[in-house]
Amino acid sequence: MNCKLSILFSTIYVVFGAWPAFGEAKHLGVAGKLYQVVEPDIATELEQQAVAKNHVEENELLDRVRTYQPEDLHPLPRATEDRTFLVDMTYTLDQDLVDGNGKVIYPRGFTFNPLDYVSFPGGLLVIDGDDPSQIKWFKQTPYATNHKVRLLLAGGYAFQLTEQLKRSVFYLVDEIAERLQLAAAPSLVIQKDNMLQVHEFFVPQEGNTEENDAPR
Repeated sequence: MNCKLSILFSTIYVVFGAWPAFGEAKHLGVAGKLYQVVEPDIATELEQQAVAKNHVEENELLDRVRTYQPEDLHPLPRATEDRTFLVDMTYTLDQDLVDGNGKVIYPRGFTFNPLDYVSFPGGLLVIDGDDPSQIKWFKQTPYATNHKVRLLLAGGYAFQLTEQLKRSVFYLVDEIAERLQLAAAPSLVIQKDNMLQVHEFFVPQEGNTEENDAPR
């Protein structure tokens, strides 16, 4: 609706429609046919436009959430065989670690293993969320119902798998993959004493007749 027309109709109503309240009312008769105004109320139209706009914005936001992936998502190739190796988490500081007053707590060059001080409960399981066979394999593992094990994706969309698997899903990013020396998916990462153990699982592609037992 034209905004100027709405303002004009409002002005006409205030000036002429409210006039009898301030003076003597007289019936001047009817001149010509009267027609009902068919244009919608401006407030109603603005409300409808706002609702429509919000609906579009909500749909766009939902689409972005559904297809979100971090820029540093780290893809992994399919594991070609079962393989297990250990990762030493020992770390050397490349700068001084100071407290709030600037006092050096640990100097540059200090070497430590965080697993000497904290535990790594549950572990991590990494799969390619774009691979139906890896998703199917995951559902058959005991980790599917073990929410202490964090599920990370090297591909696919976390939003979709969160709904499908009814559990929290995270992304595998470059920094984590490099620190844990991950090279293939699926991979299970668990603590072994003061080191991390990475177990890669060979999962046949859909249509492959080879059998693969889920880990227990």
